[in-house]
Amino acid sequence: MHESPLQRRITPWVLRLLAANAVVLLLQQTLLTSPAITGFLRFDPSAALTRPWTFVSYLFVHGGLFHLLFNSIALFVFGPAVETRLGSRRFLLYYLYCGVGAALFSLLLATMMPIAPFIGASGAVLGVALAFAVFYPDAELLLFPIPFPIKAKWLVVGYVVLDIVGALGQPDGVAHIAHLGGVGAGWLWFALGRMARGEGGQRLPPMRPRVAVPVGRRRPAPSGTEREEVPVAAPRQPDPADLEAAEMNRLLDKISATGIASLSEVERHFLDAIARRRRDERH
Repeated sequence: MHESPLQRRITPWVLRLLAANAVVLLLQQTLLTSPAITGFLRFDPSAALTRPWTFVSYLFVHGGLFHLLFNSIALFVFGPAVETRLGSRRFLLYYLYCGVGAALFSLLLATMMPIAPFIGASGAVLGVALAFAVFYPDAELLLFPIPFPIKAKWLVVGYVVLDIVGALGQPDGVAHIAHLGGVGAGWLWFALGRMARGEGGQRLPPMRPRVAVPVGRRRPAPSGTEREEVPVAAPRQPDPADLEAAEMNRLLDKISATGIASLSEVERHFLDAIARRRRDERH
């Protein structure tokens, strides 16, 4: 029985981000209660270019306990699996990138429509949810009050549709544009990653050897020649276990030299498959 992505323990940067958001809200409600503090940290598209720190600072400010609770639950559910796949440094970079992307998208659309100032980590958290859906599209989640499980890919699609409807409707105090910006930034991250690796990504050596030509079969002579056909000897078939061990050694050397974040998505799938099979064999 292999481990579900939703059963993974909390990871370092998920824990730190949850703690940072909680501490900031506690300070907001105890020591730093002045509305001027929130105004100093929130993202306001009309003043963003003169207040560059707000492209990041708004992520750590929330409008109350319910706002913080929603984002914290989502980060707790999706974040550990994504941090495990990306590695801690790339996860933090991705999280901040989605948050800044949400702000930039809002700033761009503010030139065409009015967008109110906003706070909260929802854009970055939805970017993390998108990454989870990319890595584990068929993972099933229960979303209260819906009584049946929903696959991760459809859950993210549902959030996007709701935010599009909310952005086109009457203002409701929710930063729908920022949410869409965070998801869009996450999509761009993975799209550019696939382009950088080339179509289909990096390919691993085949785990099954190609079928050898039996002894006695003949290779045709090149067209336009009169040479006799030459017998071809059958090559020795490699052992799939040897190929697998060689690939494992290569990936372990790569991790040792440049870190787990340097692995391509295909290489990570390979390691995940080996780990799952070995856990199954132990059980």
